Amino acid sequence: MISKQLCSSAIPAVKSSESGSDALYYMDEYKTSFLPVLSDQQYLGLISEPDIFSLVDPDTPLCEQKVTYRMVYVNENQHAFDAIKIMTTEKITLLPVLDEKRNYLGCITLGNLTELFGKFSAFESPGAVLILELNQNDYVLSQIAQIVESQDAKILSLYVSSDKDSTKMEITIKVNTMEIQSLIKTLNRYNYIIKETFTENEDTYNDLLDRYNALMNYLNI
Repeated sequence: MISKQLCSSAIPAVKSSESGSDALYYMDEYKTSFLPVLSDQQYLGLISEPDIFSLVDPDTPLCEQKVTYRMVYVNENQHAFDAIKIMTTEKITLLPVLDEKRNYLGCITLGNLTELFGKFSAFESPGAVLILELNQNDYVLSQIAQIVESQDAKILSLYVSSDKDSTKMEITIKVNTMEIQSLIKTLNRYNYIIKETFTENEDTYNDLLDRYNALMNYLNI
């Protein structure tokens, strides 16, 4: 998925002809600490609450003051993973999306990314989750997939996490079945360390799905 497909106009941009006080009003209204600032459709940068509080006169239009904007954005054709990396690195809650002429198209919010992550994680599909621990040099995705498929299961999603100060890594796998006893035995036979497993009955799954949908609705307010 590319960034353009994630961007939304739910949170308004601030016009450079508007004041810092106007920006603070929008921030309070939309519960955000950052807003994009535009001159027509040209993106000038992000403004934050501390930026506004440091203005000489918050009631004067931004275009008439010296404002240091954060030039943070993502191009419309960049992958969603790029957006996640930028937002994490820059510690921002929304990320402007620009076209090739630097025209503002909208912004990606944490709610957008949370919803995307839910889809990547196959959250809405019932199934069990297994967390494996192994040495980084022992990680062979094709072997793990072969083991899962040998037990008449399919991998719905797979997430790899590691610590830069360790040679160990964790593999979080979601499969399309809750019957995983034979899969656990097979993984053990191949010397995989299974740290944790999570299975869901139908009532638990529906409860989790309801909570997930409620979270999505809250984030998109």
